Amino acid sequence: IICTDCVSLVFAYCLSLLLSCIVTFMQSLPADSTSASQKILSHAPYLLIGGGTASFAAARSIRARDPGARVLIVTDEPDLPYMRPPLSKELWFSDDPSVTETLRFKQWNGKERSIYFQPLSFYIHPEELNSAENGGVAVLTGKKVIHMDVRGNKVKLDDDTEISYDKCLIATGGVPRNIQAIERAGEEVTKRTTLFRKIEDFKSLEKVSRNIKSITIIGGGFLGSELACALGRRSTESGLEVIQMFPEKGNMGKVLPEYLSNWTTDKVKKEGVKIISEALVKSVSYRDDKLEIQLKDGRLVDHIVAAVGLEPNVDLAKSAGLEVDSDFGGFRVNAELQARSNIWVAGDAACFYDIRLGRRRVEHHDHAVVSGRLAGENMTGASKPYWHQSMFWSDLGPDVGYEAIGIVDSSLPTVGVFAKATAKDTPKAATEQSGTGIRSESETEDTAISPVASSAPAPTVAEQKDNYGKGVIFYLRDKVVVGIILWNVFNRMPVARKIIKDGEEHADLNEVAKLFNIHDD
Repeated sequence: IICTDCVSLVFAYCLSLLLSCIVTFMQSLPADSTSASQKILSHAPYLLIGGGTASFAAARSIRARDPGARVLIVTDEPDLPYMRPPLSKELWFSDDPSVTETLRFKQWNGKERSIYFQPLSFYIHPEELNSAENGGVAVLTGKKVIHMDVRGNKVKLDDDTEISYDKCLIATGGVPRNIQAIERAGEEVTKRTTLFRKIEDFKSLEKVSRNIKSITIIGGGFLGSELACALGRRSTESGLEVIQMFPEKGNMGKVLPEYLSNWTTDKVKKEGVKIISEALVKSVSYRDDKLEIQLKDGRLVDHIVAAVGLEPNVDLAKSAGLEVDSDFGGFRVNAELQARSNIWVAGDAACFYDIRLGRRRVEHHDHAVVSGRLAGENMTGASKPYWHQSMFWSDLGPDVGYEAIGIVDSSLPTVGVFAKATAKDTPKAATEQSGTGIRSESETEDTAISPVASSAPAPTVAEQKDNYGKGVIFYLRDKVVVGIILWNVFNRMPVARKIIKDGEEHADLNEVAKLFNIHDD
């Protein structure tokens, strides 16, 4: 008994001594060494909320003007910043069976690239942000900002972490809209519906398309038509039935004049897509392992893709006390993209004032690049207004594509001037010539001062009839050109930008069309 007590006493004494040593050691450590991740993530001089194109463009712009800047990007996605256009374009035409894993694709010009803007090695670890000698860009993935304290200059994440900032960019983008018939239909329908926006949506739909017999795309806009063409081409190989339905009379009915919308619809049909126009979805139900879409008649399908637009993500508006535009949605900002003295907004979520066309909100890649870049410049003291007319583009496969700028709305009066297309008048040929895949990246810095008009005569009306191989469509408001679509005409966007910027009335738009050299072979 005595020996046992001695052993116990010795053990207790040793344990007490060990704990005392540990406490002494911890107290001797520098204060910054404890809770390293929380301590280092507690403050970011430049905080960018959202991990999309606008945020990456802003980060790059901040670092260009302030080489030692410490920039933290917080994104609720698990991925590093990436470009979204290939998700509905080039990735679907890849012949690499592992494309969903590599996310590398061949552009129309044959060159290969990754969907990510930069590899992992470009970024520094968030825990090293404040200690990095030359600063850098860190990305905190899988974290969502749920609350914004504007007065305290800090945000709160979904894991209760708080991060203070000196300057903040909101680039939260948007979330895909759904249709009420699907939202009301229940879990089984929801499980068989894709709202297409992110990398995970591409991976999921790509897998689904290889394992089912029928896909229905609801929506006739940019995204719906691109996905329809991509899946339609696959249908010729796999026997997949691809249906596209929309309430308009033809594809891109809200954007293109009716004659060109009808022509586009015929092109989509030739890609293997079954078109159901003027279709209003009344209900969607699940029975016998199928989805039944109720239109005028019942239609059974395996999977639905809802491509009916984007809702700007303004979840932070309430806690931040920021104004949301009642007409266009999105955070309302001034000409310098400011919502507050140290808060900027860029990309899909920004509702800005266009000095030429009025207040707008734009949801395209080029706008995300340009507005993100400008916001980054202004966050470092540039104080520059937003004057750039951003462009957007859409490709219905490698052979038909268009680029557009300004207000392109089919409800506006239009004038179209067309010519016969040649082999070089395709998206594939355009990227081969320019050497780029994301066309806006090559043209946003260009300017047009005095374009030289083509001397070739305009084709007669008879020559144009039903032949919309390439051309220019002018959109008019009060007799002034406010929007332009370049149909299979590429690398001419600076010319279009200058026409809109000048804001002049034109007596003969056939003469203006010559500036684009569409009649040259």
